[in-house]
Order: sequence, then structure tokens, then C-alpha cells
Amino acid sequence: MEQHHRGQWGSNLGFLLATVGAAVGLGNIWSFPYRMGANGGFPFLIIYLVLAILVGFTIMLCELAIGRKGGGSVLDSYHKIAGKAGGFVGFLALLSPFLILSFYTVLGAYCIQYVGLNFAELLGIFSLSSISGAESFGTMLTNQPLAIGTTFLFIALCFLIIRGGIKDGIEKFNRVGMPALFIMLVIVIIRSLTLPGAMEGLKFMFAPNFEPIKTNFIGVLSAAGGQMFLSLSLAMGITVTYGSYLSKKESLVKNSLVIIVSDTLVAVMAGMAVLPAAFALGGENAQLSGPKLLFITLQDVFNAMGPFGPIFGILFFLFVVLAAITSAIALTEVLVTFVIDLRTAKGKAPKRNTVVAVVCLVLFIEAAVVAADGLGSNGLWIPLHETGRNLGGSWLDFMDFISEGVAMPLGALVMSLLIGWVIGPKTIRNEVELGEHKMSDGLYTFFNICIRFIAPFAMAFILYGQVSEFMRIP
Repeated sequence: MEQHHRGQWGSNLGFLLATVGAAVGLGNIWSFPYRMGANGGFPFLIIYLVLAILVGFTIMLCELAIGRKGGGSVLDSYHKIAGKAGGFVGFLALLSPFLILSFYTVLGAYCIQYVGLNFAELLGIFSLSSISGAESFGTMLTNQPLAIGTTFLFIALCFLIIRGGIKDGIEKFNRVGMPALFIMLVIVIIRSLTLPGAMEGLKFMFAPNFEPIKTNFIGVLSAAGGQMFLSLSLAMGITVTYGSYLSKKESLVKNSLVIIVSDTLVAVMAGMAVLPAAFALGGENAQLSGPKLLFITLQDVFNAMGPFGPIFGILFFLFVVLAAITSAIALTEVLVTFVIDLRTAKGKAPKRNTVVAVVCLVLFIEAAVVAADGLGSNGLWIPLHETGRNLGGSWLDFMDFISEGVAMPLGALVMSLLIGWVIGPKTIRNEVELGEHKMSDGLYTFFNICIRFIAPFAMAFILYGQVSEFMRIP
């Protein structure tokens, strides 16, 4: 295995666990269920799966190939492959994780608080079950010192993992964290499906119903597309960065397929953990949409379980914290790699611990603003709030709009155009076929059609839908 000044993965399994871990985060556990609930269930799932096959696989294969071929940070790799235009895509891929981490870390902090509250309930220190999920979460949002403090704790946990590097930090953590995460998810699903009325949630997810597509196809498409980016960690620098550490001997096609299948499986399982529980609690009036679904509806479910509620509450929110950390460390590594490679290119030898500490400190400063805002509960000034549009509801909404609404689909759109029409798909095929791996003519034809036609058109529609949804006046 060739040497690299930033190190490499200890094994392909370690790479897969880390990359799947990056994808299996709050995008799956927090965002997938509520977006599925807000967009009709089954039709959202079908569009998501189609996009994952036609667009997700294509973009992921390109990003892994670009990362491995470039061998540097996301900005450096894109610039090497496509010049100034590639540098623009690389900049967007750096901007996205920076902004996403501003609220990702805060959501992880809320989960830490819920672990603590359920543990206090279990010990009899605090009666969490005596108040509703809405009351407990409302108190959490308005307690700014606690929100900022637990956000610092979450970022500190990420720091302790990332400072160990790719092999001894991120890979080692995911070797333990990913199996534990999967086991906890299965336990929560079993409990969710055994609740009275839970089967209605499964029908909502899997019973054919195309009415939402007939009434709002662009809306469902853009929601599914945005979720695909978030769930698969596309267009946010992670796949390119992790690919830059990957050996030339590994199969990019196989790795892309394994990551997409694994992540999609966990996303659907997350839906099975959350939506049936929401139906069991609320019946026909179940609260299925909104970012608060995870924190309010699920805590109400645990409150209704009696003595065993706190145990399942601890288990579930520990699972979400773990999922959030696996993604947060990947997003942070994108920024850390960029700084390390930039300093190295200037002839300096930066200490990884120092770089990670500085990056985490900067992330904490921006995350503290989101934490203090409390999803718009605390009266902080928010950019464009005076317009009354969706993007002005909270600092989280604003950061989400810039990253997921604009930077990610725009970056993927430009990248697909560059690969499809400027650089040529053959560049990706050449990288894929290193190490005695072959890309069949049939697969190459499929990839060619997707990267030239399907991906650009899909990205354009998703970008339009995302911007339209964020910009509309409620």
C-alpha cells in the first residue's frame, strides 16, 4: 500500500465502516423519517430509491474516483481534475460540511441531553414522564447555557476521535461504533413495531399511494433528492476526502454499491423505528413532519412505556448520538484534511492535534449561535428573517438552506456537467479500472448516460425545488 503523508485506511473494511458511518447519521435517523412523513410515505421512498440508483451511485463513484486520483483534500482534488471550475465545486464541498456542522453538532447535543434526562428518570432523580415531549423539548430549546455546553461536549467527543487520524482514530471508532449502532437500531425497531397501532406506520411507508406525486411531484422530488444528498453524504466533501485515503487496489464500483445499499437499508430501518411509533402514539393525527418529530414524538412514546420507557429512551438516543458522531467526524475530517494539505503544500509540517483543535474551536463558535437560537425560540436575529420566508425561521433553517438547498445540489450539478461533458466519463473509468478491476461495457454505458443526462437534469430539478421550497412565504 502506497504511503501518504496523511496516512491511509488500515483495511478496506475499515474504509467501508467509516464511509457507511459517515452516511448513517442524523440524515438517516433525524431527517429521513420526518421528510418521509411530510411527503406521503411510500411515494417519497420510491423516488428516493430511484434517485439513489440513477444519481447516488453515479455521483458517489465519481467522488471516490476524484478523491483517489487527486490524492488530496476535496478542493485540491477537484482542482487537479478540472482546473478552476473544479475548484469552484471543491469550494462548495468545503462550505457544505462547515455549515452543516453548525447545526449537526447542536442536534447531537440535544440527543446527549435526552440521554441524560432518561437516565435521570431511570434513577428516580427527575420525572421526565410527568411532562410531555413538547414541554421537555421546549425547555431544552430555551436553556441556552445547557445547549451551548452540551454542544461543546459533542464537539469535544469528535475532537478526541479525529485527533487519532484516519486509521487509529476514525477507523478504530467505526469498527466498534457501527456494529453497536446497528444492534441498537434493531432493538428500537422491534419495540416500535410491537406498539399498538404501529402497523399503520408500516402501511404508510410501504403501501402504494401515488397521490402526493400527482399533487406535488417537484416538491416530493426535491425533498427526496435533498435527503439523498444528506443520507449518502454526497457533495459535501466526505466521499472525496475518504477516497483520497483509499488504496489503488480497491474496487470503487464495489465500494460505492456497498455504501449505498448499506446506507439505504439503515435509512429505511430508521423510518421503521420512528414512523410506526409516531402512528402508535398519535393514530390518524400522528405528528409526522418537522425536525421536532425525533425529539417530541419519540420521547412521548418512551414516556408512555411505563417503567421500561427510560431504558428504551437511553438506548435510542445513545444510538442517535452515535450516528451523529460517525457523521460529524467525517464532516470535520473534510475540513481538517483541507487545512493539513494546505499547510503541507506550503512546506510546513502541521501537527494534526493542533489543526483538529483549531477546526473544532471554529466549529464550536458557529454552532454556539445555532444552539443559542434554539430553533428560533430565543429571539436571536436571523439572516433574511424579515422577509418572512422559510429560510428565515431559525439559524438552523438558514444554514440548511445555504448548504443543502444550494451548495450541495449546485456542486453536484456542476460536477456532473464537468465529468459528463468537459473532462469525459473515460477519466472516471480509467481510475475505476486500476488494480486489475474492470468496468464492464454495460456498466460504463449506464454510467455514461447517468452522468451526462440523468444526473444533470435531476440536479437541476432538485436545486429548483429546494430553492423554491426554502424561499416560499409560509
